[in-house]
Amino acid sequence: MKHIFIVNPKSGKGKVLEFIKPKIEQYQKDHPELDIEIHITTAPYEGITYVKQRASSGEHIRFYACGGDGTLFEVVNGAYLYPDTTEVAVIPLGSGNDFIRLFGKASEMTNIDDHVNGTPIKLDLIKCGDKIAINQCSMGIDAEVCAKQVYFKKLPFITGEMAYTFSLVHCLFRKLKSYFKIYVDDEFKMEDTMLFSLCANSRWYGGGYMGAPLAIPDDGLLDMILVKSKVSRFKLATMMAAYKRGEHLDWDITTFVRGKKLHIESKKPAAVNVDGECEYVTEATFELIEKGITFVVPKNSTYFDDRASGKISGERK
Repeated sequence: MKHIFIVNPKSGKGKVLEFIKPKIEQYQKDHPELDIEIHITTAPYEGITYVKQRASSGEHIRFYACGGDGTLFEVVNGAYLYPDTTEVAVIPLGSGNDFIRLFGKASEMTNIDDHVNGTPIKLDLIKCGDKIAINQCSMGIDAEVCAKQVYFKKLPFITGEMAYTFSLVHCLFRKLKSYFKIYVDDEFKMEDTMLFSLCANSRWYGGGYMGAPLAIPDDGLLDMILVKSKVSRFKLATMMAAYKRGEHLDWDITTFVRGKKLHIESKKPAAVNVDGECEYVTEATFELIEKGITFVVPKNSTYFDDRASGKISGERK
């Protein structure tokens, strides 16, 4: 098997390359029996093209996304068409690192050997048009926040979580309501003024907000959290801490369902968020790709033990 490290030099405010490249080179020296390559991305989305080109060879390759959630997005979108010959690992070095949170703390997952000797498992994906998400997709205020978050991330000393919070405050006063018609598994669900509509494969987004607190990425279902806009801006601001902790499923404005497809129609162009990639649309469909990718769980992760013990569960407690 070939091991290819995809390094985004822009991640972590430009500090990723100087941190991880020497570690990879040293690991290569210490393990000459391994076939290791490093690819440094040169432009936005160049990683998708590179990974797709290498994956299409049919060779057994494990790609390591070295960066943040944007780097993972590129590796996933390049590799997902080849789930039987490619594997995806994550060395979390970005500002958010949301997807990896289910498997452990990002600060404890930068050891290369833990990923080289990790355990491959099949995970689900979400398809939205020509984009693929491994984490979450959404429309509504959270997508508007994601679109604005890019601006705040560029400011000095601003972490991914801080950027999301600043953007959230900004959008509370500008992008609070969206009128959506919503279908779940091709059946009409609701038509109302919505705060947001989230379709999730895993739990966190926005640099630490637990939007889908019960989502499991290999259960063959998508968690859909549909929140109506029935509260004032002031009331909503007081609810944000509970939302961040994942305590919003029992709100009377929240509808929580599971399914395989979520379709949203908007009267006006609205932001759609696909794992942090945003654009404006009048409709979007988020559809499950069951067991769509082979993901490597790091050796030091407690994920399997947490699943077995029920600490990570898709059931309400």
